[in-house]
Amino acid sequence: MATQHYHGSCQCGAVSFEADADLDQTVVCNCSRCKRLGSILTFVPKDHFKLVSGEKSLSEYLFNKHKIHHLFCATCGIESFAYADAPDGTPMVAVNANCLDGVDARALSPKAYDGASR
Repeated sequence: MATQHYHGSCQCGAVSFEADADLDQTVVCNCSRCKRLGSILTFVPKDHFKLVSGEKSLSEYLFNKHKIHHLFCATCGIESFAYADAPDGTPMVAVNANCLDGVDARALSPKAYDGASR
């Protein structure tokens, strides 16, 4: 699967976004947050992501090293994406594939990432 254009949103629709992502490159993380959320993540450069609506509906949660800006809808509580920098400093967005329209995230084959040890 090559990079494709996707639309996504939180559960209530207050937050919506578009992203160009390659869903062959997904990750499931075992950190204390991702494990509880069941997130399946795909990472895209920030310039391949557009927040369409809901900026004022977002709340932020920082934990551990405070490097990942976990953003969730203040109405429905869904975290559909997070902002962080890649190890090389590139601004990135971690998109929750569960929030992409028309995508069955459970049919993907994510690679395991040991976030619990970081």
